[in-house]
Order: sequence, then structure tokens, then C-alpha cells
Amino acid sequence: MAIEKTNRMNALFEFYSTLLTEKQMNYIELYYADDFSLSEISEEYEVSRQAVYDNIKRTEKILENYERKLHMYSNFIVRQDLLKKMNQHITEKYPEDQELRDLMTAIQEIEE
Repeated sequence: MAIEKTNRMNALFEFYSTLLTEKQMNYIELYYADDFSLSEISEEYEVSRQAVYDNIKRTEKILENYERKLHMYSNFIVRQDLLKKMNQHITEKYPEDQELRDLMTAIQEIEE
């Protein structure tokens, strides 16, 4: 499993998990966050390995569809990049302005 896909699924899960069913949440969390195998999940829930696989693949598509429609994750990434640039600019142009730096830190903490 590619690390990029795992990271993306974990990020999408963080944003959209409340929109999933309990079973979808459990399977995705076990598979991506806890690194369970399909066999381990199937044993845990007493279902076939194929049922787990199908559910995970279907849930991946659901998560991607939510992101395609809502853009919560991509907007988060863009905001993070802009905040980094703003922080760099503030540090370079206004190093003596502690209030401005404190405000920037407060905004960054909200985003995280």
C-alpha cells in the first residue's frame, strides 16, 4: 500500500468520518490508521475477507466523492500553505512586531 494513499485516506477520514456509517468508519480506521490486514478485520467482525475489501474500496470512493464535492481537505492544504507564506513574510518584514507574530501564531493554532 502506497504511503501517499494511506496518508490521503487518513486525512480524508479525519475530515469526513462523521459522514460514514459506523461499519465504514471502523473498517477504514482499522485498515489505514491501525494498519490491520483484511484478514485481521474479517476475523474481528466475523465476515469474509472479500466483504471487508469491498467495504473498504466502496468507502474510499465515498471519501473521494465527498472531497470532490466539498473540498475540505484541499482547502485545508491551501490555507496551510498560505499561512506558512504569511508567517515567513511576517518574520522577514516585521520581525520586531510581536503582536503581529502572536496573531499569526493564533491563526495557525486554529488551523491545526
